[in-house]
Amino acid sequence: MTETPDTYVRERATEGRKDLRYPAAPEPLAVPVYDNHCHLEISDGDVGLSLEEQLDRAQAVGIAGVVQASGDVESSRWAVDAAESDPRVLAAVAIHPNDAPTYAEAGRLDEAIAVIDELAARPRTRAIGETGLDYFRTEEPGRAAQHASFEAHIALAKKHGIAMQIHDRDAHDDVLETLRRVGAPDRTVFHCFSGDEPMARICADAGYYLSFAGNVTFKNAQNLRDALAVTPRERILIETDAPFLTPVPLRGRPNAPYLIPITLRFMAAELGLDVDELSAQIAANTLEVYGSFA
Repeated sequence: MTETPDTYVRERATEGRKDLRYPAAPEPLAVPVYDNHCHLEISDGDVGLSLEEQLDRAQAVGIAGVVQASGDVESSRWAVDAAESDPRVLAAVAIHPNDAPTYAEAGRLDEAIAVIDELAARPRTRAIGETGLDYFRTEEPGRAAQHASFEAHIALAKKHGIAMQIHDRDAHDDVLETLRRVGAPDRTVFHCFSGDEPMARICADAGYYLSFAGNVTFKNAQNLRDALAVTPRERILIETDAPFLTPVPLRGRPNAPYLIPITLRFMAAELGLDVDELSAQIAANTLEVYGSFA
């Protein structure tokens, strides 16, 4: 076991945010689950919490572990260090699609992907992520670098036999086309799924996993609830994407893995399932995708 990594790599902007207090802990889950996508390297809230404090808070309400996702070389190294320092963490490493053009412009994209390749070989790295396409923040000519990076990351997931977490924003058709054309890894996860019911059916038919975050609770997110309703139970995952996407009724407050029970209970109600039943299914799905945390 290595030393615990530095508490944070970066801080989240607080401009325009009114309440930076961490919310009170929700009622614990009786059946533990996992947050399969979070960014604990990002400082948020009125107090800075260490990795151990974040994990202890989560464990106290039934969150048995987290998958620490990455977006650049620095955060990928941090994720691996975190996973090697605490058995409640597994790592996902990648260059985020919005960072790929920056690396490419500096002539360093191949170098960065080579580092991801090295980190992917570490035993507690269980996913390549987050990678994919983002047409919301990146326009041409930067999208060419996104496509090249995405395909390189797909190849890495296959090479190392690990899962892949996809970031897909306003690029549904091209993400699906790329996966069809080059072939998806065996365990492909749409992180923070943002599509609709027809897309969910396409993903289900292809055997992809759909991960739902706190935005499934948002009033204007009926498309996500419709997608959840048609997703096979064995393909559902849950995440916070912390510190982002805090669920209703806590929008605007800092998000963290310990708030997973709010989203999970909402999802169970939408699906007409017992909370314990959905928890057990999601826990099993998570372990199927990423392997054991032990």
